[in-house]
Amino acid sequence: MSSRKWTVAVIFGGRSVEHDVSVVTGQQIIRALNPQRYNVVPVYISRDGAWYTGEPLLDIASFKNEELLKRSDVQPVLLSPDVRHHGLIINPVPGGLFQKPKVVKIDVIFPAIHGSHGEDGTLQGLFELADIPYVGFATLGSALTNDKIMTKQVLRQNGLPVVDDLWLSRRQYQADPSTAAASITQKFGLPIFIKPATLGSSIGVSRVESPELLLPSLEMAFNLDRRVIVEPAVSPCVEVNCSVIGYGDTVHASTLEQPLGYADFLAFEDKYLRGSKGMKSADRIIPAPLTPEMTGRIQELAIQAFNAVDGRGIVRIDFLVQPETGAVYINELNTLPGSFSFYLWRPSGYTDEKLVDDVIAFAREAHAEKRRNTYNYKTSLLSVAAARGVKGSKGPKA
Repeated sequence: MSSRKWTVAVIFGGRSVEHDVSVVTGQQIIRALNPQRYNVVPVYISRDGAWYTGEPLLDIASFKNEELLKRSDVQPVLLSPDVRHHGLIINPVPGGLFQKPKVVKIDVIFPAIHGSHGEDGTLQGLFELADIPYVGFATLGSALTNDKIMTKQVLRQNGLPVVDDLWLSRRQYQADPSTAAASITQKFGLPIFIKPATLGSSIGVSRVESPELLLPSLEMAFNLDRRVIVEPAVSPCVEVNCSVIGYGDTVHASTLEQPLGYADFLAFEDKYLRGSKGMKSADRIIPAPLTPEMTGRIQELAIQAFNAVDGRGIVRIDFLVQPETGAVYINELNTLPGSFSFYLWRPSGYTDEKLVDDVIAFAREAHAEKRRNTYNYKTSLLSVAAARGVKGSKGPKA
């Protein structure tokens, strides 16, 4: 670690149905960053997509105040895609006589946006344009793992075990809802799970056990996404989760956990609204009560899945395990920030501080490696084209 303090921008909130979850995650990351090592710049994206920064955004209690964004010490901000800025522009459009734009250089970006416009590669693309190191999966890996349909296709191609599925588009469903429903029951019967393809936090997920709930569940999912994925319910089974951290040849799997659900799956309320810090420790078993052989098998599958999707930084991978048969299925990959399961690393000796230090180090390592690529490549093409003329241009034609 450099002797100087690094400036870390933590970005949270966002134009997503998972906005509130992201605010909590952002505050958890801010608390884990050692102030002796980092200068933290909070960047809050409002529900309608406006960007802000300011000291009050470092305290989650500030978000109780509906007038928060009108305070004089909360200012508009933009992340500039111009590599010459390499950071944030505060007050990009000055609103007063004494306001002037100010550029704040950023060493590392720590994204804490859940779901749409955050975990899906869109934000990561902006970081790439700005040429600033950032924590977590790169653009391709983020976009891929945010899409449950594409993730399962890639995992299958790599010989990794996943539950059978089918997916439908909104257009298919709206053209003939009855036929769409019939195709599902014909293939899987009931019960099934219906999930929006690109959302997390169990938002919009339904377990359907009776025919009369099928169409309403599909309708709800299609209100949230243009595609949905349908999977048969695996029963009996238990959920087991494993986190993976690393980059390149340095990849490690965490201790396993077995979440204890309140129903047949963990709904949003179970995950975030029971207890003061998300899912309470009493609602999970750590380590998961599995044989050493099964534990090792799941950890190995987690690392293989991480590598299959070009993982970087940290991810939490959810598994379905059938104790009677020993069958194991990869259920879902949750990238940063949904994956920041501090509690899974503490049994291995990781403090929260060490975990954020490590993922920041991986971000800088990945950025340094990418800078080894050649981007400025000049040829004689433009001179030749200017001399010959280009069809449709104002110059002379050959």
